[in-house]
Amino acid sequence: MYKTYSMEIAGKTLTVDIGRVAAQANGAAFMHYGDTTVLCTATASDKPREGIDFFPLSVDFEEKMYAVGKIPGGFNKREGRPSLNAVLTSRVIDRPMRPLFPKDYRNDVTLNCLVMSVDPLCRPEIVAMLGASIATSISDIPFDGPCAMTQVGMVDGKFIFNPSQKEWDEGDLRLTVASTGEKVIMIEAGANEITDDVMIDAIYKAHDVNLRIIDFINQIVEEVGKPKHGYDSASIPEALFEEIKKIVPPEEMERAVFTDEKQVRDENIRSITDRLEEAFADNEEYLPLISEAVYQYQKKTVRKMILKDHKRPDGRAVDEIRPLAAEVDIIPRVHGSAMFTRGQTQICTVTTLAPISEGQRVDGLDPNVTVRRYMHQYNFPSYSVGETKPSRSPGRRELGHGALAERALLPVIPSEDEFPYALRLVSETFESNGSTSQASVCASTLSLMAAGVPIKKPVAGISCGLVTGDTDDDYLVLTDIQGLEDFFGDMDFKVAGTKDGITAIQMDIKIHGLTRPIVEEAIKRTHEARDYILNEIMLPCIDRPRDSVNEYAPKIKNITIDPSKIGDVVGQRGKTINTLVEQCGVKIDITDDGFVSVSGTDSAGIDEALRLINIIVSDFEKGQIMDGTVVSIKEFGAFVEFAPGKEGMIHISKIARNRINHVEDVLTLGDKVKVICLGKDKMGRYSFSMKDVKQDY
Repeated sequence: MYKTYSMEIAGKTLTVDIGRVAAQANGAAFMHYGDTTVLCTATASDKPREGIDFFPLSVDFEEKMYAVGKIPGGFNKREGRPSLNAVLTSRVIDRPMRPLFPKDYRNDVTLNCLVMSVDPLCRPEIVAMLGASIATSISDIPFDGPCAMTQVGMVDGKFIFNPSQKEWDEGDLRLTVASTGEKVIMIEAGANEITDDVMIDAIYKAHDVNLRIIDFINQIVEEVGKPKHGYDSASIPEALFEEIKKIVPPEEMERAVFTDEKQVRDENIRSITDRLEEAFADNEEYLPLISEAVYQYQKKTVRKMILKDHKRPDGRAVDEIRPLAAEVDIIPRVHGSAMFTRGQTQICTVTTLAPISEGQRVDGLDPNVTVRRYMHQYNFPSYSVGETKPSRSPGRRELGHGALAERALLPVIPSEDEFPYALRLVSETFESNGSTSQASVCASTLSLMAAGVPIKKPVAGISCGLVTGDTDDDYLVLTDIQGLEDFFGDMDFKVAGTKDGITAIQMDIKIHGLTRPIVEEAIKRTHEARDYILNEIMLPCIDRPRDSVNEYAPKIKNITIDPSKIGDVVGQRGKTINTLVEQCGVKIDITDDGFVSVSGTDSAGIDEALRLINIIVSDFEKGQIMDGTVVSIKEFGAFVEFAPGKEGMIHISKIARNRINHVEDVLTLGDKVKVICLGKDKMGRYSFSMKDVKQDY
């Protein structure tokens, strides 16, 4: 026997089946929103995982191609690694839910969201977000929820809650807001230069919708929720802290952590840890806890000094940005490069331009996205934080940071008509000490302008942090947080935008929500910091996109031909187009509607290819003067090629003004000749003449 619960959200019915499927999971919710169906489950291990100092939460958003009536591409016809959208959705579910689990909980927890059908009017991502919260809330897993999520789009200046896929893709706002029953707990946004006030209004309208959903979830929990199970706490005993303070007094810990050099601070903490491990070498109970205890001691020290004394580890004022620097053209021969430095955070972004055909093909659940023309990738090597480990494929964090930078810059990327290129930006982290994603935004703007990409406006990004006390009014917002303030603080509030508005937001917190004054202050602070970075650092470095792409970037020219002539350009088995490519040193792409794109590094080669294509697709006109090459000689005349696959014949009587007995007396293979079109003969074939070309030609 199962129970079904329903509520109306944004004019559509959300239905939740409890007890219908997946009965062996700790919690399961079979979600339906329109025709979108997602099975969400929450499971936990019986025992804590040994030897870890973090909560092992895994979130998987699984896209099944059968959900949209497709068979996966590739050789084995099976879903492979998660798509970028699946990874980003998993992260959006993880970020608001993770802080609601007990901090000392070490049991493995897996949240799985299986997308089984997709209604284009009801995006599966929002269904999975709500289902994960419901499944966890009704389970016996310790969880201080529920939380709810709402998405907001904007079309023609009007907010749309939980928009359709088309409204989400094409609107001016793509906002996701998660809330507890009291506060906003997560914000993720992409926007077309939305003002601060409009963004704040959208956030809190979404929060109001979330409060209704939480009432609905609480009703379900009250009726079918399981009692929460007990667990072995991994908290550090207070007695250990007291013993540690006898060896390392609070004043010494303050001196150890309060420095603007990350390497010095790390060495200070390493020395303290070594001393404590030596002091507790014979204590089998406390020795394994020393590393985590030192971390907690640092955290308490930093938070106290920031909140009570308004003292930051590197001595900055609460609204002060670290030293900034910007450079362009630091790497030769690439199409565009720039480096942006903020304190000990340093990013180099390299821009590569290519024909549109080299965009990334997407095999996913969104029918509106088949090719990504603009791709932004982010790398975070171990040397950037002074560590050593082998390089591997990018993890979820790297994918998320690249997507955030891409989202921030997408509104200013010129259209395909304005700039017919595919763009790949790669942000390399040279050094990291806080907010590399927003440094990537700044470096990427500079790199795009250096590459000659006519972006609409420059974009800058910055991050704010937060330290809270015992009450909602006891808090301090910090501009431009470094790594230590991120690790030990309560918030990482990243905002990117132009001088006119916000283009991206990503907010992560470690507490149970933010009050509206905190959100408003963070948005205000980031706006002020963005303006400073743009006006004082970025624009003095390069104030506008260069007039043209550099010598190493491909040049692209486009024409449109009659679709019925595509076969003439391609030729039998591709012979004609391959000859054009080899002869002119270019790349040629043709779409089914006759759009032809010719690219290459040599402008002369591009012009020659376009000239030859125009010859191939054009009919000859009587009196037209043509240049050609003799490619075949017969007894009755010679065949001249005007372009690959485009030939005409000169009768022997039309070769010379005087009578000749053999074509070879005048012409040899490979001769370059000028001819005039005489029109069509009695059989409808075009004929040409050399002797009738006027001498002044």
